[in-house]
Amino acid sequence: MRSRLLFNQDWEYAPQKVVTHTDTTAFEAITLPHTNKIFPVKNFDDAEYQFVSTYRKRFSLPEPLQGRRLYLDFDGAMLATTVTINGHTFDEYRGGFTPFFFDITDYVQEGDNDLLVFLDSTERKDIPPYGNVVDYMTFGGIYRDVWLRYVETAHLTNVRVKTRDVLTTPRLEIDLYLRNQGVQSTDITAEVTLKDTAGQSLATAQMPQTSLTDSSEKHVTLTLDSLPQIALWTLDKPTLYTVDVDVFVGQTRIDTYQVRFGFREARFEADGFYLNGERVNLRGLNRHQNYPYIGCAAPARLQRKDAEIIKFDLSCNIVRTSHYPQSPYFLDRCDEIGLIVFEEIPGWQFIGDEEWQSLSLRDVRAMIERDWNHPSIIIWGVRINESQDNTAFYTATNQLAHDLDDTRQTGGVRYFPFSEFLEDVYTFNDFYGPLEPTQSPWLITEFNGHMFSTKSFDGEERRIEHALRHARYHARVTQVGGISGAIAWCAFDYNTHKEFGSGDRICYHGVLDIFRLPKWAAHWYASQRPPEQGIVLQAATLWSMGDRSEGGNNPVYIFTNCDAVEVFAGPDRIGVFKPAHDEFPGLPHPPVKVDGLGMRWGEQFGDLQLIGYQDDEPVAEQWIACDGKPHTLKLALDDTELNADGADMTRLVFAVVDHYGNPLPYVSRAISFEIEGPAELIGENPFAIIGGQAALYVKARHEIGTVIIRAKADRLPDAEVSLTIN
Repeated sequence: MRSRLLFNQDWEYAPQKVVTHTDTTAFEAITLPHTNKIFPVKNFDDAEYQFVSTYRKRFSLPEPLQGRRLYLDFDGAMLATTVTINGHTFDEYRGGFTPFFFDITDYVQEGDNDLLVFLDSTERKDIPPYGNVVDYMTFGGIYRDVWLRYVETAHLTNVRVKTRDVLTTPRLEIDLYLRNQGVQSTDITAEVTLKDTAGQSLATAQMPQTSLTDSSEKHVTLTLDSLPQIALWTLDKPTLYTVDVDVFVGQTRIDTYQVRFGFREARFEADGFYLNGERVNLRGLNRHQNYPYIGCAAPARLQRKDAEIIKFDLSCNIVRTSHYPQSPYFLDRCDEIGLIVFEEIPGWQFIGDEEWQSLSLRDVRAMIERDWNHPSIIIWGVRINESQDNTAFYTATNQLAHDLDDTRQTGGVRYFPFSEFLEDVYTFNDFYGPLEPTQSPWLITEFNGHMFSTKSFDGEERRIEHALRHARYHARVTQVGGISGAIAWCAFDYNTHKEFGSGDRICYHGVLDIFRLPKWAAHWYASQRPPEQGIVLQAATLWSMGDRSEGGNNPVYIFTNCDAVEVFAGPDRIGVFKPAHDEFPGLPHPPVKVDGLGMRWGEQFGDLQLIGYQDDEPVAEQWIACDGKPHTLKLALDDTELNADGADMTRLVFAVVDHYGNPLPYVSRAISFEIEGPAELIGENPFAIIGGQAALYVKARHEIGTVIIRAKADRLPDAEVSLTIN
């Protein structure tokens, strides 16, 4: 029978190439996922991760082979991987964003097995995305999970579930991909079972006996029709089902495989995007997979958290995985919470030679075959981001995508409006408009970003304009016909090469900073949610008299989903203000624009008070102190429990705030941290805060217990939080 075992524990790591297991001095004990180097937040060189490292592991087989095949599966390692097992070396795998595996059956033994992984993390020009400059860092390390996979000689290599006619008479087509690695023919049968969210069986189908000759592969399609009433996968209620596949030789079950999926119809049409026959205006953000300190080596909890931030904190309905396939944990969470995904192949502007292009075609296949059962994914990006036209190459990528998956459309992201249109959807990085569509269907895949780079600690005027540019653009999209929606650049600030960014190796293009903490633009996105999903009330001001050119605070923009906002400045009632539908037409909840504040010089300058109203009832309140004085060192954890697996992490947010809890972006303080218990802090300690708020990560060790974290800063009371390691 099949057995898939997580293989992340008990590794050793050396930051150089070490070809023998007898060397004990160069290695440290580590747990996967792992980055080849811990970094500061900024001001470091990409050359620091560009080296060959060694991962090794001595292990005994956790289960006897008993005639089965054994595979070593990598979910992702950056950027070229060479594996040696008990002296046998496999061919190098080139690529950092898609999964790969090695059949180690013939090279393992009873007792100790010696595994060496040599990882080349240099930015090699023969491997996508490299070949020229790239506006993001790939970092290094075995940064995703590794697995041991046992299968019988006759086994399933993949299962594809296709939903058909979901709006009329739903049915399933289930593709079974079978392989026989035995030395003789095997007669097999298979049974597929559809199950609901409670695990109840809804329908079954049988595969008639079929013969798998030795060293052969076979593709068989089964159909499930006459289904009972099913629930659709929607943005608000993303219902998921499973298909269980059992393979038999005679009466003996030899393999089992489970697929999770959803019933949904997703189509881009000339007038927009339709989910289950209903027009949906797509509003989203691009996401890079890198994090402060740890590069791309984020465990499952942090991957899932990113999806939740984009869906729930930012009220987006789509995310683009720029510019590569991303973590299975991230995609799984998108399935679970109803966040639509545009997934694309690795690359950035450059197209290499024929061999480079063959790797890119391999990435198309690997991406689709890994992710074709995710209901959240609605379109495949099969063009290198912002590359020039290449008829032969992009004809091939589109044909391959259609051959592998006839249920989804393709897109190809470009930044010029009259590019050759070979895909199903014209996906366009629009830094000009929005422009009138020149093709159909039309989806905007980037806007803003580098056009108005904005830091959390920039002056008030720039941070306001940054937020308003996002609001204005989305408002204009609703006024231009034929646009399916817009995906802004981008969700989070990110580390980059010296050719890009602000000179400190960060692109400040995000609506949140690199720690996933909000700029004012993030509050505008949040304010677009329906009020029943949570009230948003945030003034885009520091409420100081001298931060803007020529002084004063007029006007103040308020990002809210309230019907009206009552405003007080000190003892003065300024008035009640409504959303500015005339300035921001088409938005669900335009910003509220407050005029009439005056200069307020020569009179008492008091605190700002906002009261948000819904249906004439007060539902939210915000205060902002006028004195700008640091009042509290605020400390907060995203999670209060972690798993004792040596890899689990959660974010530790710290901020210097006024006496109402608003971060003070111009405070400069060194904040120091102490930790007690079976965990460690990842990040800079002490941390010289800028922007008013930042974060570290708390990483579990392998013991259970209570962890206490204390923070100290001059002239502020100490702060303390705790969590449990289970």
